[in-house]
Parts: sequence; structure tokens; C-alpha cells
Amino acid sequence: MIWWLIFGLVAGALAKLIMPGKDPGGFIVTILIGIGGSFLGGFIGKTIGVEGVGSSDFSLTNLTFSILGALVILFIWKKFISPKL
Repeated sequence: MIWWLIFGLVAGALAKLIMPGKDPGGFIVTILIGIGGSFLGGFIGKTIGVEGVGSSDFSLTNLTFSILGALVILFIWKKFISPKL
């Protein structure tokens, strides 16, 4: 559980750094975006057939897909949920 929080924080923070503009929330929201991005990224990786995505091990592949998933969540948030940001 603590590993999810740390991994979510790292993935969410990196996604917020990559995507320009004002971002939603603070520390907790960043963790939630990262965790959500991990689930979404794992789903995307498994769907396209990338080996090792979604395992509980830390790997560059998992981190990359987690960041990609978090970027998708941030994009959706900024475009559709909170266009004022």
C-alpha cells in the first residue's frame, strides 16, 4: 500500500511536470492521479501487448506507462472536467 502511494506520487508528479498549464489539486490529488495513471497505463500496456506491464515490480516500463496513463487523466481533467484551469 505504501509502495502504491510512493509510486503514484512519483508518476503523478512527473506527469504534472510534463504537461504544461495549471494542475488540479495538491499532494493527495497528485498521488491519486499517479495511482489512476498506473491502472490506466497498465490496461493500455496489456491491451497493446507490452510484456511486464502491470506487474507489482518496479520497472522503467511500468513507470513509463504509469506516467502515460496519468497524462491521459490530466488531459481529460483539463479538457472536460475543469476547463477553467
